[in-house]
Amino acid sequence: MSNTNIRIGLTENHPCSYLPEQEERIAVVLDDDCHSTEHYALFLANGFRRSGNMIYKPHCDECNACQSIRLSVNHIQLSKSQKRIRNKAAGLRWVFQSELDPQWFDLYEQYINQRHSTGSMYPANKETFDQFSHTDWMEPQFLHVYEDDKLIAVAVTDNLDDCLSAFYTFFQPDHPLSLGTLCILLQLEQCKKLAKQWLYLGYQVDDCPAMNYKVRFHHHQKLVNQRWQG
Repeated sequence: MSNTNIRIGLTENHPCSYLPEQEERIAVVLDDDCHSTEHYALFLANGFRRSGNMIYKPHCDECNACQSIRLSVNHIQLSKSQKRIRNKAAGLRWVFQSELDPQWFDLYEQYINQRHSTGSMYPANKETFDQFSHTDWMEPQFLHVYEDDKLIAVAVTDNLDDCLSAFYTFFQPDHPLSLGTLCILLQLEQCKKLAKQWLYLGYQVDDCPAMNYKVRFHHHQKLVNQRWQG
């Protein structure tokens, strides 16, 4: 994609969400015509993400730690650990839905309180989450994972022509299974069902330990110097 005819705006610098010693700035797509599922698939392939209606990409002055990461659905090779997680989850029920289960906010609040009490999403707020996760130009799907009838994980997932994009995941923080990894495994299964080529996992920051689960998937690809490598 060429940015020649696309208007891009830059935010002011502000403290980085991933690396506390750094400042971040993002490039934001300004053209309303670009806000569609067709265009967003192209933006994803060029390192952009969305937050609510906004399509953006890190554009920091002194740091390039954020790298887009994706999985090739037909070439994924699960590790022994990932296979064990999937086998242990055999008794769980999972489903993609267009609306959130009524139990969602209790689970989300528990997750934010225990895992992200110092983050920008604290304290948990329904309206803030709705503005963050939904968009006027696309309907996200919500992966729900149940243990018996109890909701234990939700993964907001964008469904595009040739890919799924893992947008945001929250889960029961003290569950013995690695539920974040499990949600990716289930999103991969959904990709196969829908004949998708890619699963996008957002940004990878190697110096942020909370993100390291992404690079444990083989063979992942990273966008480096505007070329997918892996």
